[in-house]
Amino acid sequence: MTNCKNKKLDFNFINLKNAVKKYGEGDAQIYALNDTNLLLPQGEISVVLGPSGSGKSTLLNMIGGLDSLDSGELSVGGRKISGLKQKGLTEYRRSDIGFVFQFYNLIPDLTVAENIEVVSDIAKNPLDVNELLRALEIDKLRNRFPRELSGGQQQRVAIARAMVKNPKLLLCDELTGALDTSSSREVLKLVELMNEQYKTTVLIITHNTTIAEMADNIIYVRDGKVTECKANLQKLKAEELNI
Repeated sequence: MTNCKNKKLDFNFINLKNAVKKYGEGDAQIYALNDTNLLLPQGEISVVLGPSGSGKSTLLNMIGGLDSLDSGELSVGGRKISGLKQKGLTEYRRSDIGFVFQFYNLIPDLTVAENIEVVSDIAKNPLDVNELLRALEIDKLRNRFPRELSGGQQQRVAIARAMVKNPKLLLCDELTGALDTSSSREVLKLVELMNEQYKTTVLIITHNTTIAEMADNIIYVRDGKVTECKANLQKLKAEELNI
C-alpha cells in the first residue's frame, strides 16, 4: 500500500486498494489504473503529479464517484465507494464531494449568488452563502453574471459553489490551467483558506509541479500506478509560490 512517507496514519481518509480501471478492448485496451494503491489522511492538501495519460485524472474521477472501478476497493471517510450503484454514487457526489475544474461550468443565466445557491439548496448541511461570498472576497460580485467576470473571478465562484455544500473532500482538476500567474496564486490561496478554515480535505490534480510545494502530501502517478506518495516537509504558503 502506497502511504505518505514519514507519516503514521491512524485513519486512512482515502483508502484505495488494488484499483483497476480499463478502457477499450483487445489490443486497444488501456489500463488507466493498474493495481493502484493509495492511503491519504484527512484534513490535508494533497497534490497529484504525473504526465498526460498517467492516470491522475482517472484517479480523481474514481475518488469523486464520477466513474467506477473495474476491480479493487475504494473507501472515502470510512464509506465504501467501490461497488456503489449509480444512485449511491450520485448521493455520494452530492453529499460528500466538491468539484472544481479547469473550466468553470457556471450557469450563464444565473448570477454569482444564484450559481452558489442552486447547490446550497440541495445540500444536507450547507455553509452560509453570504459568509462564503465574504470569505472568498466575491460578495461585491454577487449580482453579476459569469460573462461579466474575469477568469480568476469565475474560478472563485466555482470554488464557492463547490464549498457551499460543506463537502468532506474538495477535488480540483487543473484549477489554474486557464489562469494567468496572478489569478493562479489568488485561487490557490483561496483553496488553502478553505482547507484551513473548514478543515476540508483537498486533492489537486495538476501538471504544474510548483503547486506541489503548498501541499502536505505529494503523489506521483505514472502508467496507471501511484509510484510514490511523500510528505512535504518544506511546505510553502500559496502566496510564496513562484508560479
